[in-house]
Amino acid sequence: MNIVFGPVPSRRLGMSLGVNNIPDKVCSYACVYCQIGRTLKMEVEPREFYSPDLVVSSVVSKLYSLQKLPDYVTFVPDGEPTLDINLGKEIEEIKDKISDVKLAVITNSSLLWREEVRTRLLKADFVSLKVDSCSEHLWRKIDRPHKSLKLEKILQGIRDFSKEFSGIVVTETMLIGGVDYSEEFEKLAEYLTQVKPHIAYLGVPTRPPWEHWVRQPSAETIAKAYNLLTSHGLKVEYLIGYEGNQFVGGGNIEEDILAITSVHPMRRDAVEKMLKDAGASWDVVEKLIDEGKLLVVTYEGKEFFIRSMESWKK
Repeated sequence: MNIVFGPVPSRRLGMSLGVNNIPDKVCSYACVYCQIGRTLKMEVEPREFYSPDLVVSSVVSKLYSLQKLPDYVTFVPDGEPTLDINLGKEIEEIKDKISDVKLAVITNSSLLWREEVRTRLLKADFVSLKVDSCSEHLWRKIDRPHKSLKLEKILQGIRDFSKEFSGIVVTETMLIGGVDYSEEFEKLAEYLTQVKPHIAYLGVPTRPPWEHWVRQPSAETIAKAYNLLTSHGLKVEYLIGYEGNQFVGGGNIEEDILAITSVHPMRRDAVEKMLKDAGASWDVVEKLIDEGKLLVVTYEGKEFFIRSMESWKK
C-alpha cells in the first residue's frame, strides 16, 4: 500500500505529489467513466482509513527526500478524499512540518453539503470540485451516486464552499458521448457563474472507462459546452491529458497550434494570425488536419479548430 506517489506532472497543478488517503475504490459515486474501475464499496460517512500519523509521515518523508518541493501535495486517491475524517488534520500537520508546501484536494463534491467536510477542505490551498451535471437524471446516469445523496443539497454545498474558501477553486465537468445534454450546458453555465471558479475545466474520457458504453464526446459537443460557458463570462479550459507548456510558443508552429487547441478551441482568424506571426502558411493547418491531429468544427457560423483526442495516442 503506497500512501504517496509521484511527483507527477499535472496541467492544473504543475508538479504534484499525490496522496492516496483512501483505499481502492471506496467512494460515494460509481461514475460510468471512472478509469480506476468499479466502485467496490459505496460510502458517504467520513471515517478513518489510515492513521493520520501514517499519512503525514509518508508525505513529509517523501518531501524531505526530494531535491525540490513540488508545486502541490495533492490528495487525489483511488476513492473520494473527503471520506477521510482526518483530512483537515493531515493538511494542517503537513503544513506545520513543511511551511512552504501547498496542499490541493481533488474531490467529487458529493459531501460538501456537510459543514464539517467543508471546514476540513478550507485548510487546503487549491480545491477542484466535480460538477458533471446540474440535472437530476444526468447526474444519476453519469455519476451514479450513493442512494442517500441529493443533488440539490450537493449543489448548494458547492456554492457555500466557494463563498467560504479563500484559496483557488476550480470545477471539472466530464463530457461523454452517448448522452443527450440538450439544454444542460446552459444550466451548467448559469450554475457555475454562481460558483465563480478560477477555471471551469471540461474533461473527456482519455483512458478506458469502467462502463464499456462510455465513449468520447463529439467535437461539436465540446465546442458547444466551451462556447456556452465562455459566453457567461467563465474562464474555460480543456482537461484532456496534455501536460506540456501549452501557452508558451516554442518556435515550432505545429506543436504550438496543437498545444493551444488542446486547451482552447481556436477560431480561424486566431489561427491565421498565429501563422502570420510565425511566418508560416495555411499548409501547416491542412497538414495537421490530413494527419488527423486537428479537427474543424463549425459553431454559430464560425470555424473552430480543436485538437483531435485520437492524436493523444500517437
